[in-house]
Amino acid sequence: MGMWIGRNRKARVSYGFDEIALVPGRVTINPNEVDITWRLSRRESEPLEFKIPILASAMDGVVDVQFAIAMGKLGGLAVLNLEGVQCRYKNPQEVLQKIVEADKSEVTALLQKIYTEPVQEDLIAARIKEIKDSDVPAAVSSIPQRADRFGAIAQEAGADIFVVQSTVSTVRHVSSE
Repeated sequence: MGMWIGRNRKARVSYGFDEIALVPGRVTINPNEVDITWRLSRRESEPLEFKIPILASAMDGVVDVQFAIAMGKLGGLAVLNLEGVQCRYKNPQEVLQKIVEADKSEVTALLQKIYTEPVQEDLIAARIKEIKDSDVPAAVSSIPQRADRFGAIAQEAGADIFVVQSTVSTVRHVSSE
């Protein structure tokens, strides 16, 4: 199943939460007899195994280091955005608190100012180490323009999963950055 999105390129259809309805089926199963574990294969080692099928999005408003650790301990996976406040500021909680306390009329300008601070590459490695030190898989993400550089840092720091995040991905990417 799928739809054509270009010459010799097909994509699967996906659905959002508001497009799905759960209805009772004809058969029930005891919850203790169901295994919802999922696995993600790796090239040179055992697959990563997750006890719950929940993946937290790589968004500053969702995932910080502590959330990634907590989600990992519960059996899920949380992806840390390497281009968010976690890797731009040594103390991201202070920055996030400023956003929370900002007046609605000031929040857009504040966000623009916050995200002009460059990503600190040493913080990428530090955040990954914090997650890994808690004995849970470290999943991180970057936009395509920085994937080569940040991917190398993430690999060196021991990240288990590197996600290239984008709204639309194509076979070829062109950028002046």
